[in-house]
Amino acid sequence: MKKQLSFIFGLLMLAISQAQAVLTIEITQGVQGATPIAIVPFAWAGNNAPPEYMNKIIAADLQRSGFFNPLPEEDMIATPSEAGKVNFADWRALKVDYVVVGKMIPQMDGSFQIQFQLLDVYKGKQLAGYSIRSRKPNLRITAHQISDIIYKTITGVRGAFDTHIAYITVTKNRKGQKLYRLAIADSDGFDEQIIYESTQPLLSPAWSPDGKRLAYVSFFGGRPKIYIQNILTRKTEEISGFKGINGAPAWSPDGRRMALTLSKDGNPEIYVVDLKTKKFTRITHQYAIDTEATWMPDGKALIFTSDRGGSPQLYRVELNRQSKTIGRPRRLTFDGNYNARASVSPDGRRVAMVHREQGKFQIAVLELKTGRFQILTKSRLDESPSFSPNGTMIIYATEDKYHGILAEVSVDGRAHQRLSLQNGDVREPAWSPFK
Repeated sequence: MKKQLSFIFGLLMLAISQAQAVLTIEITQGVQGATPIAIVPFAWAGNNAPPEYMNKIIAADLQRSGFFNPLPEEDMIATPSEAGKVNFADWRALKVDYVVVGKMIPQMDGSFQIQFQLLDVYKGKQLAGYSIRSRKPNLRITAHQISDIIYKTITGVRGAFDTHIAYITVTKNRKGQKLYRLAIADSDGFDEQIIYESTQPLLSPAWSPDGKRLAYVSFFGGRPKIYIQNILTRKTEEISGFKGINGAPAWSPDGRRMALTLSKDGNPEIYVVDLKTKKFTRITHQYAIDTEATWMPDGKALIFTSDRGGSPQLYRVELNRQSKTIGRPRRLTFDGNYNARASVSPDGRRVAMVHREQGKFQIAVLELKTGRFQILTKSRLDESPSFSPNGTMIIYATEDKYHGILAEVSVDGRAHQRLSLQNGDVREPAWSPFK
Protein backbone atom coordinates (compact mmCIF):
# COMPACT_ATOMS: atom_id res chain seq x y z
CA MET A 1 0.00 0.00 0.00
CA LYS A 2 2.83 2.40 0.78
CA LYS A 3 4.31 1.73 -2.66
CA GLN A 4 0.93 2.42 -4.30
CA LEU A 5 0.40 5.63 -2.39
CA SER A 6 3.94 6.76 -3.21
CA PHE A 7 3.37 6.07 -6.90
CA ILE A 8 0.04 7.90 -7.13
CA PHE A 9 1.20 10.76 -4.93
CA GLY A 10 4.27 11.13 -7.15
CA LEU A 11 2.07 11.44 -10.22
CA LEU A 12 0.04 14.14 -8.49
CA MET A 13 2.97 16.06 -7.04
CA LEU A 14 4.86 16.43 -10.34
CA ALA A 15 2.88 19.66 -10.73
CA ILE A 16 4.18 21.52 -7.69
CA SER A 17 6.78 24.27 -8.31
CA GLN A 18 7.36 28.00 -7.83
CA ALA A 19 5.89 30.47 -10.32
CA GLN A 20 5.29 34.08 -11.20
CA ALA A 21 2.65 35.57 -13.51
CA VAL A 22 2.71 36.41 -17.25
CA LEU A 23 3.64 33.75 -19.77
CA THR A 24 6.03 34.64 -22.59
CA ILE A 25 5.83 32.70 -25.87
CA GLU A 26 8.94 31.72 -27.80
CA ILE A 27 8.68 29.89 -31.13
CA THR A 28 11.40 27.25 -30.89
CA GLN A 29 10.71 25.38 -34.14
CA GLY A 30 8.63 26.62 -37.06
CA VAL A 31 7.24 24.52 -39.88
CA GLN A 32 9.15 24.40 -43.11
CA GLY A 33 6.80 25.18 -45.96
CA ALA A 34 4.29 27.02 -43.75
CA THR A 35 1.83 29.15 -45.70
CA PRO A 36 3.20 32.70 -46.27
CA ILE A 37 0.76 35.40 -45.19
CA ALA A 38 1.02 39.15 -44.60
CA ILE A 39 -0.92 40.82 -41.77
CA VAL A 40 -0.64 44.50 -42.69
CA PRO A 41 -0.71 47.03 -39.79
CA PHE A 42 -4.28 48.19 -39.32
CA ALA A 43 -4.95 51.79 -40.19
CA TRP A 44 -5.60 53.88 -37.08
CA ALA A 45 -7.69 57.06 -37.08
CA GLY A 46 -6.92 58.15 -33.51
CA ASN A 47 -4.59 60.93 -32.39
CA ASN A 48 -2.40 58.81 -30.12
CA ALA A 49 -0.98 55.31 -30.50
CA PRO A 50 -3.62 52.59 -30.94
CA PRO A 51 -4.65 50.79 -27.74
CA GLU A 52 -3.64 47.47 -29.33
CA TYR A 53 -1.68 46.55 -32.43
CA MET A 54 -4.18 44.12 -33.89
CA ASN A 55 -1.88 42.94 -36.67
CA LYS A 56 0.81 41.86 -34.22
CA ILE A 57 -1.63 39.78 -32.16
CA ILE A 58 -3.09 38.14 -35.28
CA ALA A 59 0.34 37.43 -36.78
CA ALA A 60 1.54 35.87 -33.50
CA ASP A 61 -1.59 33.69 -33.35
CA LEU A 62 -1.17 32.40 -36.88
CA GLN A 63 2.54 31.74 -36.42
CA ARG A 64 1.88 29.76 -33.23
CA SER A 65 -0.43 27.45 -35.16
CA GLY A 66 2.54 26.20 -37.17
CA PHE A 67 0.48 26.45 -40.37
CA PHE A 68 1.38 30.05 -41.27
CA ASN A 69 4.56 32.05 -41.76
CA PRO A 70 3.67 35.76 -41.35
CA LEU A 71 5.74 38.25 -43.32
CA PRO A 72 7.78 40.62 -41.08
CA GLU A 73 6.49 44.19 -41.16
CA GLU A 74 9.88 45.51 -42.27
CA ASP A 75 9.65 43.38 -45.42
CA MET A 76 6.31 44.88 -46.52
CA ILE A 77 6.60 47.23 -49.47
CA ALA A 78 3.16 48.76 -48.87
CA THR A 79 0.65 49.06 -46.03
CA PRO A 80 -2.83 49.28 -47.59
CA SER A 81 -5.82 49.32 -45.26
CA GLU A 82 -8.54 48.12 -47.65
CA ALA A 83 -8.84 45.69 -50.53
CA GLY A 84 -9.23 48.41 -53.19
CA LYS A 85 -5.75 49.71 -52.43
CA VAL A 86 -3.97 46.34 -52.62
CA ASN A 87 -1.57 45.83 -55.55
CA PHE A 88 -1.57 42.06 -55.83
CA ALA A 89 1.49 42.08 -58.08
CA ASP A 90 3.55 43.58 -55.24
CA TRP A 91 2.57 40.76 -52.87
CA ARG A 92 3.13 38.10 -55.52
CA ALA A 93 6.65 39.43 -55.88
CA LEU A 94 7.11 38.82 -52.14
CA LYS A 95 5.75 35.27 -52.61
CA VAL A 96 2.89 35.86 -50.19
CA ASP A 97 -0.21 33.70 -50.62
CA TYR A 98 -2.61 35.76 -48.51
CA VAL A 99 -2.89 39.36 -47.30
CA VAL A 100 -4.96 40.71 -44.41
CA VAL A 101 -5.76 44.44 -44.36
CA GLY A 102 -7.84 46.38 -41.88
CA LYS A 103 -8.77 49.50 -39.94
CA MET A 104 -9.37 50.41 -36.32
CA ILE A 105 -11.84 53.28 -36.08
CA PRO A 106 -12.58 54.92 -32.66
CA GLN A 107 -16.27 55.59 -31.97
CA MET A 108 -17.95 58.39 -30.02
CA ASP A 109 -19.01 55.99 -27.23
CA GLY A 110 -15.41 54.91 -26.59
CA SER A 111 -15.67 51.65 -28.52
CA PHE A 112 -13.80 50.73 -31.70
CA GLN A 113 -14.98 49.52 -35.08
CA ILE A 114 -12.56 46.86 -36.34
CA GLN A 115 -12.74 46.19 -40.08
CA PHE A 116 -10.64 43.60 -41.88
CA GLN A 117 -10.44 41.73 -45.17
CA LEU A 118 -8.66 38.49 -46.05
CA LEU A 119 -7.40 38.43 -49.62
CA ASP A 120 -6.13 35.63 -51.86
CA VAL A 121 -3.08 37.11 -53.59
CA TYR A 122 -2.87 34.74 -56.55
CA LYS A 123 -6.60 34.68 -57.26
CA GLY A 124 -6.84 38.42 -56.65
CA LYS A 125 -10.07 38.21 -54.67
CA GLN A 126 -11.49 38.62 -51.18
CA LEU A 127 -12.08 35.46 -49.15
CA ALA A 128 -13.54 37.03 -46.01
CA GLY A 129 -14.41 40.46 -44.68
CA TYR A 130 -15.94 41.52 -41.38
CA SER A 131 -16.66 44.59 -39.29
CA ILE A 132 -16.59 43.99 -35.52
CA ARG A 133 -17.44 46.44 -32.71
CA SER A 134 -15.19 46.06 -29.67
CA ARG A 135 -14.26 47.91 -26.49
CA LYS A 136 -10.74 48.47 -25.24
CA PRO A 137 -10.67 45.62 -22.66
CA ASN A 138 -11.82 43.19 -25.37
CA LEU A 139 -9.51 44.17 -28.23
CA ARG A 140 -7.20 41.18 -27.74
CA ILE A 141 -10.23 38.88 -27.76
CA THR A 142 -11.38 40.51 -31.00
CA ALA A 143 -7.93 39.96 -32.51
CA HIS A 144 -8.10 36.27 -31.53
CA GLN A 145 -11.55 36.04 -33.12
CA ILE A 146 -10.16 37.51 -36.34
CA SER A 147 -7.35 34.95 -36.22
CA ASP A 148 -9.95 32.21 -35.86
CA ILE A 149 -11.83 33.48 -38.92
CA ILE A 150 -8.65 33.61 -41.01
CA TYR A 151 -7.54 30.15 -39.88
CA LYS A 152 -10.94 28.56 -40.59
CA THR A 153 -11.30 30.28 -43.99
CA ILE A 154 -7.93 29.05 -45.25
CA THR A 155 -7.57 25.65 -43.57
CA GLY A 156 -11.19 24.59 -43.16
CA VAL A 157 -10.47 23.80 -39.49
CA ARG A 158 -11.97 25.85 -36.67
CA GLY A 159 -9.38 28.09 -35.02
CA ALA A 160 -8.68 27.80 -31.29
CA PHE A 161 -7.09 31.19 -30.60
CA ASP A 162 -10.11 32.61 -28.75
CA THR A 163 -9.87 29.96 -26.03
CA HIS A 164 -8.17 29.71 -22.64
CA ILE A 165 -5.65 27.63 -20.76
CA ALA A 166 -5.67 26.78 -17.07
CA TYR A 167 -2.54 26.01 -15.06
CA ILE A 168 -1.05 25.93 -11.57
CA THR A 169 1.60 28.36 -10.32
CA VAL A 170 3.34 28.73 -6.97
CA THR A 171 4.80 31.87 -5.41
CA LYS A 172 5.78 32.86 -1.87
CA ASN A 173 3.74 35.22 0.26
CA ARG A 174 5.13 37.85 2.63
CA LYS A 175 5.63 35.24 5.33
CA GLY A 176 7.76 33.13 3.02
CA GLN A 177 5.04 30.49 2.68
CA LYS A 178 4.29 28.90 -0.66
CA LEU A 179 1.16 30.31 -2.27
CA TYR A 180 -0.46 28.02 -4.81
CA ARG A 181 -2.61 29.57 -7.53
CA LEU A 182 -5.06 28.17 -10.01
CA ALA A 183 -4.89 30.54 -12.98
CA ILE A 184 -6.44 30.91 -16.41
CA ALA A 185 -5.19 32.97 -19.35
CA ASP A 186 -5.88 33.49 -23.02
CA SER A 187 -4.46 30.78 -25.28
CA ASP A 188 -1.41 33.00 -25.91
CA GLY A 189 -0.71 33.46 -22.18
CA PHE A 190 -2.06 37.02 -21.84
CA ASP A 191 -4.70 38.37 -19.46
CA GLU A 192 -4.02 35.99 -16.58
CA GLN A 193 -6.76 35.66 -13.95
CA ILE A 194 -6.32 33.99 -10.57
CA ILE A 195 -9.29 31.70 -9.95
CA TYR A 196 -8.26 30.34 -6.56
CA GLU A 197 -5.24 30.51 -4.28
CA SER A 198 -4.18 28.59 -1.20
CA THR A 199 -1.17 27.94 1.02
CA GLN A 200 -1.81 24.23 0.37
CA PRO A 201 -1.02 22.45 -2.93
CA LEU A 202 -3.40 22.64 -5.89
CA LEU A 203 -3.36 20.02 -8.66
CA SER A 204 -5.07 18.67 -11.78
CA PRO A 205 -7.24 21.50 -13.17
CA ALA A 206 -9.94 20.22 -15.53
CA TRP A 207 -12.40 22.27 -17.59
CA SER A 208 -16.11 21.57 -17.67
CA PRO A 209 -17.48 21.02 -21.20
CA ASP A 210 -19.21 24.42 -21.13
CA GLY A 211 -15.98 26.18 -20.11
CA LYS A 212 -17.66 27.85 -17.11
CA ARG A 213 -16.22 25.71 -14.29
CA LEU A 214 -12.96 24.14 -13.27
CA ALA A 215 -12.45 21.00 -11.22
CA TYR A 216 -9.22 20.65 -9.28
CA VAL A 217 -7.55 18.89 -6.37
CA SER A 218 -6.81 20.93 -3.23
CA PHE A 219 -4.86 19.88 -0.14
CA PHE A 220 -6.69 22.49 1.93
CA GLY A 221 -7.07 20.96 5.38
CA GLY A 222 -4.02 18.76 4.93
CA ARG A 223 -5.34 16.07 2.60
CA PRO A 224 -6.49 15.94 -1.04
CA LYS A 225 -10.08 16.74 -1.94
CA ILE A 226 -11.74 17.41 -5.29
CA TYR A 227 -13.61 20.67 -5.82
CA ILE A 228 -15.51 22.38 -8.61
CA GLN A 229 -15.33 26.15 -8.89
CA ASN A 230 -17.45 28.44 -11.03
CA ILE A 231 -15.10 30.79 -12.86
CA LEU A 232 -17.47 33.78 -12.84
CA THR A 233 -19.15 33.52 -9.44
CA ARG A 234 -16.16 31.83 -7.69
CA LYS A 235 -18.67 29.52 -5.96
CA THR A 236 -16.93 26.32 -4.84
CA GLU A 237 -18.42 22.85 -4.33
CA GLU A 238 -16.69 19.86 -2.76
CA ILE A 239 -17.12 16.73 -4.87
CA SER A 240 -15.00 14.12 -3.14
CA GLY A 241 -13.30 14.17 0.25
CA PHE A 242 -12.92 10.53 1.20
CA LYS A 243 -10.08 9.29 3.36
CA GLY A 244 -6.99 8.63 1.24
CA ILE A 245 -6.57 9.65 -2.38
CA ASN A 246 -9.04 11.92 -4.15
CA GLY A 247 -7.42 12.79 -7.46
CA ALA A 248 -7.37 13.19 -11.26
CA PRO A 249 -10.87 14.64 -11.92
CA ALA A 250 -12.13 14.40 -15.51
CA TRP A 251 -15.50 15.68 -16.73
CA SER A 252 -17.70 13.54 -18.94
CA PRO A 253 -18.47 15.12 -22.35
CA ASP A 254 -22.04 15.95 -21.25
CA GLY A 255 -20.84 17.53 -17.99
CA ARG A 256 -23.11 15.32 -15.86
CA ARG A 257 -20.49 12.92 -14.53
CA MET A 258 -16.89 13.00 -13.43
CA ALA A 259 -14.26 10.28 -13.48
CA LEU A 260 -11.77 10.36 -10.60
CA THR A 261 -9.25 8.30 -8.67
CA LEU A 262 -10.16 7.21 -5.13
CA SER A 263 -8.49 4.92 -2.62
CA LYS A 264 -11.41 4.90 -0.20
CA ASP A 265 -11.64 1.11 -0.44
CA GLY A 266 -7.91 0.68 0.18
CA ASN A 267 -6.54 0.67 -3.39
CA PRO A 268 -6.34 3.46 -6.01
CA GLU A 269 -9.22 2.74 -8.41
CA ILE A 270 -11.21 4.59 -11.08
CA TYR A 271 -14.70 5.77 -10.06
CA VAL A 272 -17.40 7.79 -11.80
CA VAL A 273 -19.61 10.15 -9.81
CA ASP A 274 -22.98 11.49 -10.94
CA LEU A 275 -22.62 15.19 -10.18
CA LYS A 276 -26.35 15.64 -9.51
CA THR A 277 -27.04 12.65 -7.28
CA LYS A 278 -23.48 12.32 -5.90
CA LYS A 279 -23.66 8.57 -6.52
CA PHE A 280 -20.22 6.96 -6.95
CA THR A 281 -19.77 3.96 -9.24
CA ARG A 282 -16.56 1.95 -9.08
CA ILE A 283 -15.16 1.24 -12.55
CA THR A 284 -11.98 -0.76 -11.96
CA HIS A 285 -11.36 -3.69 -9.61
CA GLN A 286 -7.66 -4.48 -9.56
CA TYR A 287 -4.89 -4.94 -7.02
CA ALA A 288 -2.70 -2.65 -9.18
CA ILE A 289 -2.85 1.15 -9.37
CA ASP A 290 -5.56 2.56 -11.69
CA THR A 291 -5.58 6.33 -12.12
CA GLU A 292 -5.72 9.34 -14.50
CA ALA A 293 -8.94 8.48 -16.34
CA THR A 294 -10.07 10.53 -19.32
CA TRP A 295 -13.24 10.23 -21.40
CA MET A 296 -13.73 9.35 -25.03
CA PRO A 297 -15.68 12.15 -26.78
CA ASP A 298 -18.85 10.04 -27.04
CA GLY A 299 -18.84 9.40 -23.29
CA LYS A 300 -19.01 5.63 -23.82
CA ALA A 301 -15.50 4.72 -22.68
CA LEU A 302 -12.66 5.75 -20.39
CA ILE A 303 -8.92 5.60 -21.03
CA PHE A 304 -6.81 5.37 -17.89
CA THR A 305 -3.32 4.60 -16.56
CA SER A 306 -2.67 1.27 -14.85
CA ASP A 307 0.40 -0.73 -13.83
CA ARG A 308 -1.56 -4.00 -13.79
CA GLY A 309 0.76 -5.35 -16.50
CA GLY A 310 3.89 -4.59 -14.50
CA SER A 311 4.49 -1.03 -15.74
CA PRO A 312 2.30 2.06 -16.29
CA GLN A 313 0.34 1.68 -19.54
CA LEU A 314 -2.92 2.99 -21.00
CA TYR A 315 -6.09 0.90 -20.93
CA ARG A 316 -9.58 1.42 -22.31
CA VAL A 317 -12.80 0.34 -20.63
CA GLU A 318 -16.29 0.58 -22.17
CA LEU A 319 -19.21 1.97 -20.15
CA ASN A 320 -22.99 1.80 -20.43
CA ARG A 321 -25.40 4.64 -19.66
CA GLN A 322 -25.38 3.79 -15.95
CA SER A 323 -21.56 4.04 -15.83
CA LYS A 324 -21.29 0.27 -15.50
CA THR A 325 -18.39 -1.42 -17.24
CA ILE A 326 -18.91 -3.49 -20.38
CA GLY A 327 -16.27 -6.19 -20.52
CA ARG A 328 -12.72 -6.03 -19.24
CA PRO A 329 -10.28 -3.12 -19.71
CA ARG A 330 -8.25 -3.46 -22.92
CA ARG A 331 -4.59 -2.43 -23.10
CA LEU A 332 -3.85 0.27 -25.69
CA THR A 333 -0.12 0.99 -25.44
CA PHE A 334 2.75 -1.42 -26.03
CA ASP A 335 5.60 0.90 -27.12
CA GLY A 336 8.07 1.13 -24.23
CA ASN A 337 7.57 0.35 -20.54
CA TYR A 338 5.91 3.62 -19.50
CA ASN A 339 2.87 5.37 -21.01
CA ALA A 340 0.65 7.50 -18.77
CA ARG A 341 -1.49 10.63 -18.36
CA ALA A 342 -3.71 10.26 -21.43
CA SER A 343 -5.43 13.11 -23.24
CA VAL A 344 -7.92 12.27 -26.02
CA SER A 345 -8.27 14.49 -29.08
CA PRO A 346 -11.72 16.09 -29.52
CA ASP A 347 -12.46 13.88 -32.54
CA GLY A 348 -11.46 10.73 -30.65
CA ARG A 349 -8.85 9.74 -33.23
CA ARG A 350 -5.71 10.27 -31.15
CA VAL A 351 -4.47 9.83 -27.61
CA ALA A 352 -1.59 11.97 -26.32
CA MET A 353 0.42 10.66 -23.39
CA VAL A 354 3.66 10.85 -21.42
CA HIS A 355 6.03 8.23 -22.83
CA ARG A 356 9.37 7.18 -21.38
CA GLU A 357 12.12 6.64 -23.93
CA GLN A 358 15.74 6.00 -22.88
CA GLY A 359 15.13 7.58 -19.49
CA LYS A 360 13.39 10.65 -20.93
CA PHE A 361 9.73 11.48 -20.37
CA GLN A 362 8.36 12.81 -23.67
CA ILE A 363 4.99 13.55 -25.26
CA ALA A 364 3.78 10.92 -27.71
CA VAL A 365 0.61 10.35 -29.73
CA LEU A 366 -1.17 7.11 -30.58
CA GLU A 367 -3.61 6.97 -33.51
CA LEU A 368 -6.33 4.64 -32.25
CA LYS A 369 -7.50 3.37 -35.64
CA THR A 370 -4.14 2.62 -37.22
CA GLY A 371 -2.05 2.01 -34.10
CA ARG A 372 0.58 4.47 -35.34
CA PHE A 373 2.72 5.69 -32.45
CA GLN A 374 4.78 8.90 -32.70
CA ILE A 375 7.02 10.68 -30.19
CA LEU A 376 6.52 14.44 -30.63
CA THR A 377 9.05 16.01 -28.25
CA LYS A 378 12.76 15.66 -27.50
CA SER A 379 12.99 17.08 -23.98
CA ARG A 380 13.61 14.97 -20.88
CA LEU A 381 10.82 15.75 -18.40
CA ASP A 382 7.51 16.35 -20.18
CA GLU A 383 4.13 15.82 -18.50
CA SER A 384 0.42 16.71 -18.47
CA PRO A 385 -0.49 16.82 -22.19
CA SER A 386 -3.76 18.51 -23.14
CA PHE A 387 -5.25 18.82 -26.65
CA SER A 388 -6.44 22.14 -28.06
CA PRO A 389 -10.20 22.07 -28.69
CA ASN A 390 -9.63 21.82 -32.47
CA GLY A 391 -7.19 18.94 -32.00
CA THR A 392 -4.28 20.53 -33.88
CA MET A 393 -1.97 21.37 -30.94
CA ILE A 394 -1.01 19.85 -27.59
CA ILE A 395 0.00 21.93 -24.57
CA TYR A 396 2.13 20.25 -21.90
CA ALA A 397 4.44 20.98 -18.98
CA THR A 398 8.19 20.54 -19.27
CA GLU A 399 11.47 21.78 -17.81
CA ASP A 400 13.99 24.32 -19.11
CA LYS A 401 17.14 25.19 -17.18
CA TYR A 402 15.66 23.65 -14.02
CA HIS A 403 12.48 25.73 -14.28
CA GLY A 404 9.02 24.40 -15.05
CA ILE A 405 7.49 25.89 -18.19
CA LEU A 406 4.60 25.17 -20.52
CA ALA A 407 5.16 24.20 -24.12
CA GLU A 408 3.09 23.42 -27.19
CA VAL A 409 3.63 21.03 -30.07
CA SER A 410 1.56 20.39 -33.19
CA VAL A 411 0.01 16.93 -33.50
CA ASP A 412 2.43 16.10 -36.31
CA GLY A 413 5.42 17.19 -34.19
CA ARG A 414 6.56 19.86 -36.67
CA ALA A 415 5.78 23.09 -34.77
CA HIS A 416 7.14 23.76 -31.25
CA GLN A 417 6.92 26.70 -28.86
CA ARG A 418 7.50 27.47 -25.19
CA LEU A 419 5.44 29.53 -22.74
CA SER A 420 7.74 30.49 -19.90
CA LEU A 421 7.73 32.72 -16.83
CA GLN A 422 10.42 35.29 -16.05
CA ASN A 423 10.85 33.69 -12.62
CA GLY A 424 9.64 30.46 -11.11
CA ASP A 425 7.73 27.51 -12.54
CA VAL A 426 4.31 26.72 -13.98
CA ARG A 427 2.71 23.29 -14.34
CA GLU A 428 -0.43 21.23 -15.01
CA PRO A 429 -1.84 22.93 -18.16
CA ALA A 430 -5.37 22.24 -19.38
CA TRP A 431 -6.76 23.69 -22.62
CA SER A 432 -10.34 24.93 -22.45
CA PRO A 433 -13.15 23.80 -24.77
CA PHE A 434 -14.59 26.14 -27.37
CA LYS A 435 -16.80 28.90 -26.03
